Amino acid sequence: MHRTRILDHAVLILGALFLTLPVVVAFMTSTHEAAEIHSKGLMLSPGGHFVETYETVLTRQGGFTGQVTGARMMMNSFILGIGFAVGKIVLSMLAAYAIVYFRFRFATLAFWVIFTTLLLPLEVRIMPSYEVMSGLGLINSYTGLIVPLLASATGTFYFRQFFKSVPEELLEAARIDGAGPFKFFIDVLVPLSKTMIAAIFIIMFVYGWNQYLWPMLMTTDERFFTLMRGIKQILQVWIGSQIPDYNEAFALAVLAMLPPVLIVVIFQSWFIKGLTESDK
Repeated sequence: MHRTRILDHAVLILGALFLTLPVVVAFMTSTHEAAEIHSKGLMLSPGGHFVETYETVLTRQGGFTGQVTGARMMMNSFILGIGFAVGKIVLSMLAAYAIVYFRFRFATLAFWVIFTTLLLPLEVRIMPSYEVMSGLGLINSYTGLIVPLLASATGTFYFRQFFKSVPEELLEAARIDGAGPFKFFIDVLVPLSKTMIAAIFIIMFVYGWNQYLWPMLMTTDERFFTLMRGIKQILQVWIGSQIPDYNEAFALAVLAMLPPVLIVVIFQSWFIKGLTESDK
């Protein structure tokens, strides 16, 4: 038993080191100058340009227009992540509520039609979605970035399973008290779904925050660039003797990790409870 426990902890420690080592290397490398990184490669020791590099990527105006900053790109990524998470949760809860409680004909069929959209990844429907948004004049807008991807079969599935586990007695008691469908949803189901909402929020926020392909198609105005696009733009610079600002790219990569990590850390207990809880 003692040896088994030691082995378990050794595996966990090795796994943690394996996952955190790239982050440590990226952070250490970001504190060195770009020329030094270009000549020596990745660094395992801290450099002397931490404050300078991170202040530069957050506040210095750059890009083709000379008007975009790292802080602005971080704000755009944050808006995208929050918009995705909140929008997907609202639509998923409403869809699941209708499927479970309204008892209309073909409700099960409607659910499986929604669920099969998981077989259609973003890459399959990206061009039709782009054409629709372009026709509506929503290119270079937060609405165009967020709205087309709000429908979520994953969220609908989780909330449907959660609502089906809610005792029927609660619905009957709400009806006796004179609560209508909207009041039952707001006053009963939403409070009961707090942990599930937190779990879905984390998943969808990280999904929205890490989006690269869709924002790349939908934004030509640098004011709407996200952090993912910013990192790519930095690494594309290669003109004559000018080398890419590797240190700034690594700094942006480190900054891009922070919000998802903070979200997971803050809601960790709710996240685990929301995905595992079944008894009410």
